Amino acid sequence: MQKTGLGTGALLFGMPAIVRGQNLNSRINVACIGVGGKGDSDVNDAAKCGGTIVALCDVDAGTLDKKGEKYPDAKKFVDFRKMLEEMDKSIDAVTISTPDHLHGIAAMTAMKMGKHIYCQKPLTQTVFEARELVRVAKENKLATQMGNQGSAGNGLRRAVEVIQSGVIGNPLELHVWSNRPVWPQGLERPPGENPVPKEFDWNLWLGPAQLRPYLDKVYHPFNWRGWMDFGTGALGDMACHTVNMPFRALKLGYPSVVECEMASRFYPETYPLSSRIRFEFPERDGLPPLKFWWYDGAPSSEFKPLRPYPNIVKNIVNMRGKLPESGCLIIGEKGSLFAPDDYGSTFFLQLEGEATFTQGGKHEAAMAVPETIPRSPGHNQEWFDMMKGGAPAYSNFEIAGYLTEIILLGCIALKVGEGVRMEWDGPNMRSPNCPQAAQFVKRTDRTGW
Repeated sequence: MQKTGLGTGALLFGMPAIVRGQNLNSRINVACIGVGGKGDSDVNDAAKCGGTIVALCDVDAGTLDKKGEKYPDAKKFVDFRKMLEEMDKSIDAVTISTPDHLHGIAAMTAMKMGKHIYCQKPLTQTVFEARELVRVAKENKLATQMGNQGSAGNGLRRAVEVIQSGVIGNPLELHVWSNRPVWPQGLERPPGENPVPKEFDWNLWLGPAQLRPYLDKVYHPFNWRGWMDFGTGALGDMACHTVNMPFRALKLGYPSVVECEMASRFYPETYPLSSRIRFEFPERDGLPPLKFWWYDGAPSSEFKPLRPYPNIVKNIVNMRGKLPESGCLIIGEKGSLFAPDDYGSTFFLQLEGEATFTQGGKHEAAMAVPETIPRSPGHNQEWFDMMKGGAPAYSNFEIAGYLTEIILLGCIALKVGEGVRMEWDGPNMRSPNCPQAAQFVKRTDRTGW
């Protein structure tokens, strides 16, 4: 129950800290770290849920000032550490919408001060950080939520119910593919250096990452995802969405083996243009062993992206005319379930003896499955409800941390190299046969961070 996120608040966490000694109808004071890009909507969503935006933080003064115009009563900061120190008693909760390499350290700093956290996906950049955030959230009884919005969708929850009811039988294989990256990667670091714009704090943007020269539009504001020092590549960006539904439905837990089977050319500082990664999961909760293949690569790239073999997805192609740019296919003993988008918002079923896939909502076998998972009032609203004593948000850190760890193991597999069969001891965060993996489990932070 804990692994699938279906438990109740009292069982998993006890009452969140904000409830103690406070009126449940009082407004929640929210500070926001990173207010551009996805952070722009994260701030607005917190306000829509009834939060009072008391502080805004961004290393880009232009972005910060623009957002400040909408929330003129919020104090503005460039350094989140100074914001938390100065505003400590005025803050109940924090949203984090920074590049990946800052997620863990920003969240941990705030959580140690007793702040509730909404953090964008992936939850962290390293396995160690994910494990620590889960521990501290639980110890401090904090309300948490990761920003994989598809978790709130009725379609995703319905797919979980249908799979766990046994409609497709025991799951045996999982195939997930993505059209990412849509940013530059698979390249060397460009030479040279540019002057840092006066409105941008490059040092604070680097945060715990090691120093490097600033280059215009190479890292900031969007192209950081493909760089190993700052992002987690296509896998880290999209698997928190695309693997979210099967992770829950198949009760994946920790894999026993992870291997990068194939990839485009490797570069020392960026993720490849396309890759295929295999995860092997042992028996769990009465389910048989399962293999999961991840495929990424942009269809528009000069390098033809890796995808499932044609015989695996032929029925999907027959139904749709072509393979969608991203999707998820679960193959079971009695049939298959296919979700054609990043969030699992819709799904199709094809059982043994059936000629083609049928939309899940119209398939007789799916229609007979009872509704067992509560439906969402909204992804951000779940977090606010949890802060006020409600059930855990569906993607709270105990769940999101688990999913993030699995995904980041794929990033480690890319770093240790193609064709390296990395066995994995999940509870101890180590590979018994691949000692070179240890250097990627925990990052060495820059002095002062």
